[in-house]
Amino acid sequence: MSAPFVPLYIDGEYTSASNGATYDVRNPHSSQVVSTAASASSEDCTRAVEAAARAFETWEYSTLEQRRDILFKAAELIQTDKYAQKIHSAVTEENASVDSIVLLNIIPTVGILRHVATLVNELKGETFPSAFPGGQVLMQRRAQGVNFGMAPWNFPVPLVIKAVTYPLVCGNTVVLKTSEYSPRSHQIVAELLEEAGLPKGVLNVVHVSREDAPDRVAQIIAHPAVRTINFTGGSNVGKIVAGHAAKFLKPCVLELGGKAPAVVLNDANLALAARAITSSALLHSGQICMSTERVIVQKGVASDFLQALADEFKKFSAGGPGAMLSAVVHEGSAANIVSIIQKSMASGAQCLVGDGARNGAVVQPHIVTGAKPGMPIWDQETFGPVVAVAEVDTEEEAVALANTTDYSLVSSLWTKDLNKAVTLGMKMRYGAVNINGPTAHAEAARDNIGLGGSSGYGRFHVDSFTDSRLIVIHPTDPFPYPLTG
Repeated sequence: MSAPFVPLYIDGEYTSASNGATYDVRNPHSSQVVSTAASASSEDCTRAVEAAARAFETWEYSTLEQRRDILFKAAELIQTDKYAQKIHSAVTEENASVDSIVLLNIIPTVGILRHVATLVNELKGETFPSAFPGGQVLMQRRAQGVNFGMAPWNFPVPLVIKAVTYPLVCGNTVVLKTSEYSPRSHQIVAELLEEAGLPKGVLNVVHVSREDAPDRVAQIIAHPAVRTINFTGGSNVGKIVAGHAAKFLKPCVLELGGKAPAVVLNDANLALAARAITSSALLHSGQICMSTERVIVQKGVASDFLQALADEFKKFSAGGPGAMLSAVVHEGSAANIVSIIQKSMASGAQCLVGDGARNGAVVQPHIVTGAKPGMPIWDQETFGPVVAVAEVDTEEEAVALANTTDYSLVSSLWTKDLNKAVTLGMKMRYGAVNINGPTAHAEAARDNIGLGGSSGYGRFHVDSFTDSRLIVIHPTDPFPYPLTG
């Protein structure tokens, strides 16, 4: 049976690429072709932007109630069997995701849709007296125009929902470029929002082959109608996106990589810490920007903690029948993970769990001890089922080592002393510090944000997708400026 064809979605129409180009998507575990996507040409990308620009002329003036109700309707629809089956099929085939990850593509998405719908309540203005007596200033939040969104493959449904609904609820229109690894999973969002009542042209979706992606992304960013960009993905690509945007001084929201540390102090609940760290390190085979990748433990409890952590890791395996962890996204990713481990071992690190090998795109859980700054296992995001462990004497050393990184997205701190937790947590330079909890956690009301560096900057909120515009009503009597001529 042939793989499903995934068309472009431009101006409310599903269409092939203008030049007929396509590319195949393969299941990372079986290597079988599971989707064939239209690969957008330069002409297609221009059409998508122009359709969004035309739609903006009316969507900008849509009522807040209309936008809210579309998102509430989408939240209802995604819970139906129709969309559950679509998501299960697409995500398991394109990402080799296990059932728990399929659920995490549905359940959080409902919450995101409902939360974003309520943000219409923040799209308010204000008025205040002018500096000149008798004058008035009106301030309104206004949509910016066409937003160019790019979302990753690892949680394809909720992350696309974030990429498109925040701009849409603010009155912007969107051109979405899907990940080349999950076009069918991403396309589901277009179908969902269309059925929920989104007018044609307000959202446009293009798929692009890996080979064509650099040119198409640069082209779309450069288009004068594109006002803002949001990108969720790896730091290396994020830097390229930011570079293109900088040429035109276009603002970006960049949610990039992570190298999340978990700091375990002498007074921590070791059993709970070991379970939470295992969960955040191995969930989706470590393919989450909030995955725990580094563990910093005080020497007073290091031996007992490492035994507890190893016992938890050994409960899980990747690939094969009944495995709780999937293959990683492709063999190149697996090769990179193993290379990072092997290079670090050559510099003195040791594998407490795992053997530094892979089987195709399958990488088993690894705990690497003796890690330190300067080793690839410490400095580079693996995006795999791997944690690096370092031991320290003092709490101050632990915090300093946690901050020894270019990443700044999220972290965790384990201690029974909450006063100490707050004091030390404030010294950890991360967008979020989870006290006695997993790093793979986000609050809908205040999403995780990077504080610069390889974790990016900006956040998904109305502040990022609206402009605050002033209307200044000047007094005429007395006229406050001197007359000339």
